[in-house]
Amino acid sequence: MVNITKDYFSIPQICGSGQCFRLERLEGEEEIYGLTAMGRYLEIRQAGNSITFDCSEQEFEQIWKNYFDLEEDYEKIIGSIDREDEYLLRAADYGQGIRILRQDLWEMIVSFLISQQNNIKRIRKCITNLCEKYGEKRQTPKGRIYFDFPDAQALAAVPLEELYACNLGYRSRYIHETSLSVVRGEVDLEAVKAMGHEEAKKELMKLCGVGVKVAECICLFALHQTEAFPIDTHINKALAAWYPQGFPFEKYRGYEGTLQQYIFYYDLMKGRERG
Repeated sequence: MVNITKDYFSIPQICGSGQCFRLERLEGEEEIYGLTAMGRYLEIRQAGNSITFDCSEQEFEQIWKNYFDLEEDYEKIIGSIDREDEYLLRAADYGQGIRILRQDLWEMIVSFLISQQNNIKRIRKCITNLCEKYGEKRQTPKGRIYFDFPDAQALAAVPLEELYACNLGYRSRYIHETSLSVVRGEVDLEAVKAMGHEEAKKELMKLCGVGVKVAECICLFALHQTEAFPIDTHINKALAAWYPQGFPFEKYRGYEGTLQQYIFYYDLMKGRERG
């Protein structure tokens, strides 16, 4: 077990922020969340600013500290927001526990292909289906069964009609073609990891089904390029309502994507409250 005290960190908010689809609250365990990522399974408990990671100190230092971006100063980021921008201040205060995760590049490519014209609950279900059918089955020392995210080779070997059976719809072809592109070396994911934002975005858009918005999501949530600013319906609505002259990107160079997450989460959750 590893126990830390950290402000500006909320597992429920990270879980609901639309960036990580294999983090979920455990059934019957309201304060415990389970995460399958990086070939491992992790349980996390939080009470206020006290967080407990069910792993060794070594695993925490080598994997989870970086994964959860625990060394970034989110208080400083929020403190840099223009005091006259009441909307952004409200959004950041509302979602201040969100952190930009450093996730696996291949998993994010497939996850955000699935995310197109989809809701978070259904995205989770589709990803679970893929992992249980084609991912490697593993077991924790405590006996919990979990499934790795299937790699490009595994998905490239799946007949297209089988992917349709996973309820992926038209996204089945995107995943099939993208898997083949990666296996063939038409897009080198290791090379993408070393690229700057614009170059990486351009390279990712060579993959079937990856447009600007999906590429920006991948850059933000896998490559941790926090200048990436994905624009979906939630962001478009907020920009139209609060920034008719355009979002002030020049004020927030280097962490535009962090602010985007506050806006996205705020609009998403307020929409649910109104609904």
